[in-house]
Amino acid sequence: MANSNPNRNCCIWNNKKIPSSISKKAQDLEEREKCTPLSSWTKILKLYKSVIVKHLSCFTPCGLTNITGLENKSVIENSPVCSACNSTSSLFHFSNSCLKHATNNFGNENLIGKGGFAEVYKGRLQNGEVVAVKRMIRGTKNERTSNFLSELGIIAHIDHPNIAKLIGCGGEGEMLLVFQLSPMGSLGSLLHGPNKNILDWSKRYKIALGIAEGLVYLHEECDRRIIHRDIKCENILLTNDFEPQICDFGLAKWLPEQSPHLSPHDISKFEGTFGYFAPEYILQGIVNEKTDVYSYGVLLLEIITGRRALDHLQQSIVVWARPLIDANNIRDLVDPSLGDDYDQEEMKCVVLTASLCVEQSPFLRPRMSEVAILLRGVMKF
Repeated sequence: MANSNPNRNCCIWNNKKIPSSISKKAQDLEEREKCTPLSSWTKILKLYKSVIVKHLSCFTPCGLTNITGLENKSVIENSPVCSACNSTSSLFHFSNSCLKHATNNFGNENLIGKGGFAEVYKGRLQNGEVVAVKRMIRGTKNERTSNFLSELGIIAHIDHPNIAKLIGCGGEGEMLLVFQLSPMGSLGSLLHGPNKNILDWSKRYKIALGIAEGLVYLHEECDRRIIHRDIKCENILLTNDFEPQICDFGLAKWLPEQSPHLSPHDISKFEGTFGYFAPEYILQGIVNEKTDVYSYGVLLLEIITGRRALDHLQQSIVVWARPLIDANNIRDLVDPSLGDDYDQEEMKCVVLTASLCVEQSPFLRPRMSEVAILLRGVMKF
């Protein structure tokens, strides 16, 4: 593990000297120029009240009591609906007709993603802004309502440049979440698609750092710890300048303050994506920050190698990469499309970090704040 050295501005990890400073990114986000017509929030509140309390154990209804006063207004600007992590987020309520028009009535040609309970559509608002609309469509009414309010309750509490920005929602008989749409699409669509050459090493390294900072924020900087539970390439969106944004909080959970982890009793179903599951989740159903760390390690291996988490034979990238890492065979580990065009010291740091993150024992994995240090460290094997 990492130990501080009082005489130097560094920490020691496995006898390696690593700089201990972590750069802080500016978190100023643009304010919305305008909002869409507001229909009554009464139905949202009725949905909230109709769900059994145990289904909403991870939802904190901050500020919802203030929404009832808006039910007779047709237009509202910058409505504060909840606050999180000492910052205020402004959400807008979109009418269903507006979002249907934006997505061409949720046409198949606009479908850009699917999940366990939802589909995601590309849309264009009347002001020309391109958005992603997440539509809850699967499961019982209670399941859809619970998932909608749980994700809304978590994502509305988050404000960080490396996490997808929630613009607003709709709730007139449908449960819809509206996000900024990152222009470059997902990391998975580029890394495993025909345009992977766009992702040179400098961009991949930047993406790895940004995802780490987003997870540090979720795990260690929010008032209540948040476990994402589905970190994977497809859930990392990329802006025009290849800044990564973690998205899809449909499986995310608050981690109780007095508990080191969530147990099977706290999680109703075995959920997530095969290839990214931590061993302790598969064997014991345990969920905490270290399960996200494991998934992040798998994601790092994808960034390094260009391979999928599971190949066409369903072999894990961790199983494939481990012998190469143990033999310090970086040349055969690195994505062939990169050739030799990468910073060797950065690559060594990322490979070392990935190998630690995918340790079988969660106690041997670093925390995300330690991961951020390791990624920036200058060390020798």
